[in-house]
Amino acid sequence: MNSNTNIIRWSIILGSFLIISSILWNTYVFFQNFKNEERIKMEIWSKAQIELINSDQEKISPLTLDIIRNNTSTPMIKVNNDGSIEHNNIENFNITDTTAVSKLIKRFSQENKPIEIKYNDELLSVLYYGNSTVINKLKYYPLALLLIVFLFGSVVYFFYKSSKTATLNKLWSGMAKETAHQIATPLSSIMGWIEILKNKNVDNNYIDEIQKDIKRLNTIADRFSKIGSVPSLERKDIISETESTIEYMKTRSSNSVNFKLIKPKEKIITLLNSQLYSWTIENLLKNSIDSMKGSGDITIEINEANLLVDVLIIDTGSGIEKRLYKKIFDPGYTSKKRGWGLGLSLSKRIIEDYHKGSIQVVSSTIGKGTTIKIQLKRTIG
Repeated sequence: MNSNTNIIRWSIILGSFLIISSILWNTYVFFQNFKNEERIKMEIWSKAQIELINSDQEKISPLTLDIIRNNTSTPMIKVNNDGSIEHNNIENFNITDTTAVSKLIKRFSQENKPIEIKYNDELLSVLYYGNSTVINKLKYYPLALLLIVFLFGSVVYFFYKSSKTATLNKLWSGMAKETAHQIATPLSSIMGWIEILKNKNVDNNYIDEIQKDIKRLNTIADRFSKIGSVPSLERKDIISETESTIEYMKTRSSNSVNFKLIKPKEKIITLLNSQLYSWTIENLLKNSIDSMKGSGDITIEINEANLLVDVLIIDTGSGIEKRLYKKIFDPGYTSKKRGWGLGLSLSKRIIEDYHKGSIQVVSSTIGKGTTIKIQLKRTIG
């Protein structure tokens, strides 16, 4: 199936390329033929000039006069052998401006080969002529065509990309909801087993720890169920929400990882979905711990400025190359040997799509560490 799709796709691309190439080639041929016709017309005009100069006014044929009068589209400059200059079909032409005249003659010479007007081998004048308005417009036609093709291709590309992204989003949303459903099923069974253990006089400390893990699994299932739907946002103290996630990560991290929280004394209220925000902080802290290989310092700094609040995650890990600052948030990107590369991608979606904030790598130094910033809007009142 994929093979047939690729064949069709490349056939369409090749066919489009051939059609465009054919149009451009025929345009070029037509342009050259048109220039040749223009050349013939100007040579006839030159011969009419010879007849006009060397004939009595009474003997000039009407055809000669028509040829001279009817050339109203081709700009020209005729330099006579006595140095005098005549011009035709040139707007705003100052014959006394020698510099402008020289530039125009040079331009006409580049566009078309000058025509020498001779009578009995005597040079009477030299005719310099430029491209007519039609030729000038025709000259830019291939560029206009290429621009149209480029714009059409861009529209098709972005449509295909957005369609593919939408399909992937539906796929990930479906997988997330299915994961939540699959987790919920054994959880119900485990809760039943806990009740049985309580009746068996099992040490309550063990049961409490199991219940904590069940609560955690319920939270994880609830997080996955929210992917693909619009989560509800509530007024929350971002300092308290961040602290609780840090405390959770402390109990599940090595003693070699030192957590430090720098925060204002007052509460900072913002609209949050607690579970999704906590998931984001967890993902960032886990990435920092992995980057430090389980040993180092992580500083979480919360600042408020005007109507915004910044949450900085600063670690002493291996660092990130500058060219990867944005790429690490792409779905599927991972520097680990194992992993699907969804953690930071989900974090970006949670912050930017659901909370209308921003997340970015502020700075990073290879071998020294990385600073990632989350920025959200504060809630006033």
